[in-house]
Amino acid sequence: MSNAAKFGKVAVLLGGKSAERAVSLDSGQAVLEALLRSGVQAEAFDPQERSVTELVAYDRAFIVLHGRGGEDGQIQGVLEWLNIPYTGTGVQGSAIGMDKVKTKQIWQGSDLPTAPYRIITKDTDLDAVIADLGLPVIIKPVHEGSSVGMSKVEKTEDFAAAIAKATAHDAVVMAEKWITGREFTISFLNGQPLPVIRLQPPADVAFYDYEAKYQRNDVEYGIPCGLSEAEEKTLQVLCLRAFQAVGAEGWGRIDAMQDEQGNFWLLEVNTVPGMTSHSLVPKAAQAVGYSFDALCVAILEQTLAASV
Repeated sequence: MSNAAKFGKVAVLLGGKSAERAVSLDSGQAVLEALLRSGVQAEAFDPQERSVTELVAYDRAFIVLHGRGGEDGQIQGVLEWLNIPYTGTGVQGSAIGMDKVKTKQIWQGSDLPTAPYRIITKDTDLDAVIADLGLPVIIKPVHEGSSVGMSKVEKTEDFAAAIAKATAHDAVVMAEKWITGREFTISFLNGQPLPVIRLQPPADVAFYDYEAKYQRNDVEYGIPCGLSEAEEKTLQVLCLRAFQAVGAEGWGRIDAMQDEQGNFWLLEVNTVPGMTSHSLVPKAAQAVGYSFDALCVAILEQTLAASV
């Protein structure tokens, strides 16, 4: 593939030091192999194993670092400083997208529907939180992805354990109103929404958690998603507005719910989504004709515009 030479030498950034390191290594290896099959001169680069100053030897970077350090603007800032074009969202959008509360505040300020929430500290009156949000709620670390540290709480007495679990991953923890209904994910490529996927974990799973995402093979992925054509379009437009509102660019994913009354609620944005065999962006891209290899090349091509 002769036109792969236009990319020069590409660093596939993977691994890192976040709670999502294992997933990032899987995602990064899959991307690396796809780029190599496509004729791209690509190499794995793990910032936990090497100094980021060594990135000066590369022409561009494909970021597959999930979680803190890779998805929060830190590595994007390093690449900006070194003047190396990179895939995906810039420094500011990455920092906002990694912070679930900042994301929600921007969505609320943009009149976009997102589930009600409260920040939890050691001084928080949990009875007041329950009065505000009702039960059940979901407890989340504010700066983690891949459902790390998340718990569904159905009874008041389960709050303490859920907060302790979340606090093990993050100093900032939030409680979010539990929305009963159908869960959807909307992927983006070149800044445009791909077909909506419905996520249906098996009945013994409370929500689409880490195990369901990466370790189980019995989650159902609905494409088509089961929405009417008009509803799917409404959700895609809503999620595109939400994606743009936080400053996300290029490729990524937004998770959303539809409650039992048919209303859509935005959950969170992923600016460096998974690229494993279980991952959702490749599934959505496949629905419009992209092989995994072609998807990886299309994401990498976004760096060419950045380097002009």
